Amino acid sequence: MPKFLLKRIKVKKTIFKKLVTIFIALLVLSYIVTGGFLYYFLNNYSTKEKVVTLEQAADDIKSNFVFYLKNMDSLIVQEYFENSLAQTSEYSQSIVWVVNSRGQVAFCKPDWAREALAKYENEYNYPQLPDTKMYQDVMNNGGTTIKRVGDFFGLFSSEEYERFGDSWLTIQVPFQIVPSNGKQQTLAAIYLHTPMPEIQKLRTSVFQLFVWSGGVAVFLAIVLVYVFSLRFTKPLKQINNAAKIIAAGEFRNRLNVNSHDEIGQLADSFNQMVDDLQKLEEMRRAFIANVSHELRTPMTSIRGFIEGILDGTIPEESHKNYLIIVRDEINRLNRLVNDLLDLAKMESGELKLNIRPFDINELIRLCVIKNETLITSKNIEIEANFDSENLFVFGDRDSIERVIINLLHNAVKFSNENGRIIFETVKNKDKVFISIKDNGIGIDKNEQKRIWDRFYKSDKSRGKDKTGTGLGLAIVKNIINEHKQEIWVESDIGAGTKFTFTLDYFKNNIED
Repeated sequence: MPKFLLKRIKVKKTIFKKLVTIFIALLVLSYIVTGGFLYYFLNNYSTKEKVVTLEQAADDIKSNFVFYLKNMDSLIVQEYFENSLAQTSEYSQSIVWVVNSRGQVAFCKPDWAREALAKYENEYNYPQLPDTKMYQDVMNNGGTTIKRVGDFFGLFSSEEYERFGDSWLTIQVPFQIVPSNGKQQTLAAIYLHTPMPEIQKLRTSVFQLFVWSGGVAVFLAIVLVYVFSLRFTKPLKQINNAAKIIAAGEFRNRLNVNSHDEIGQLADSFNQMVDDLQKLEEMRRAFIANVSHELRTPMTSIRGFIEGILDGTIPEESHKNYLIIVRDEINRLNRLVNDLLDLAKMESGELKLNIRPFDINELIRLCVIKNETLITSKNIEIEANFDSENLFVFGDRDSIERVIINLLHNAVKFSNENGRIIFETVKNKDKVFISIKDNGIGIDKNEQKRIWDRFYKSDKSRGKDKTGTGLGLAIVKNIINEHKQEIWVESDIGAGTKFTFTLDYFKNNIED
């Protein structure tokens, strides 16, 4: 078979069809197993019930037989006994024999059964059982009732009993007397034969009722399984169709599933995933646009200045100034590429932190000293509010230094001339809070959630300073996240900005 046909066949095996098939298979299997057990137990039950009925009939015959033996010379008693045998045979639906110890059938009801035994009659006009096994066992077993199932040593296999089948239930109940010598003897035995098909009528009737009622129940169950499977798989089909649309790049569709079960939770998670994918796609497009903008602007400037130098548009005495601009733009491109690489490493989990204790207060002092030229260029005052002279924390010293420098650069960038920047470190239980606060222009409330995005710059930032890459705060956020710590911003327009992040406190012997 061609591969594309196999693929099409596999696609057709939907969850709906699998559910329906499995439920129907389970229903049919349960139906068959239950029917099998019911058939088996009904067979045993009907057989036991029939044995009880025949034994009760045999007890009644024994009572009448005693009365007959005491008055056997009376024709009326003999007629009464034969009538009672006929009645017993009719209500028990069995053939009744009274057999003496020599195997002669003295009485037989109904009459057609007597006629069937006519071929076994002896010289005394009594049917003689042809096989000694038919009577010796019951006569010699000490008065115990014998039960047999079969054709009674081939007797019921003859054509006279053909319409009943060759499977019969036979019970043999011995009739014993105690003569004058005191030794109990078996005088006769009462035989009751009933065809097994008669016994199985009850089982068949009950089983037919089970088959019909069970069939109707299975049919209704299949219908309900079909309906509920459709309802169950409908949201999954919606999810599948929506996934195909999303795979094509369309993020507008959302699922509308009202159930509160796992399917509803899956739909909610799917919608949340679509929202995240849409945001991710928007971020990707914005990222490409921003990268393109950030790269194109300096490259355009560099190309323009170099072409101006080469074609003589820029006079020779100005070459140095313009080459300095070109150098600065190249440095800016270099910083941008390095920041992008660093950010990619952080987001992919390739950033390896060297966690160890260090003095955060000392690190802040070193960062201020390294950026003294930048700070003094705006005549900014630095203020340090430390809990103690030394405050040790756990973290990657180089990464945290980068966080402090980025936040310091931002504070200087957005501060006015003669401004103030305040560093603060506070220990709170097992955490240390590090804050950098300026009294600059501040950040609008609507922009505070977006400042952590890559390449995001407020309008003020673009107008005031064009040297930044827009990646500083994104890098800061990733470094703090890698430390499993928190960072947040507090700012009001015109009142300045305060960044605060946390680190784990290190308890050292010198301080404590």
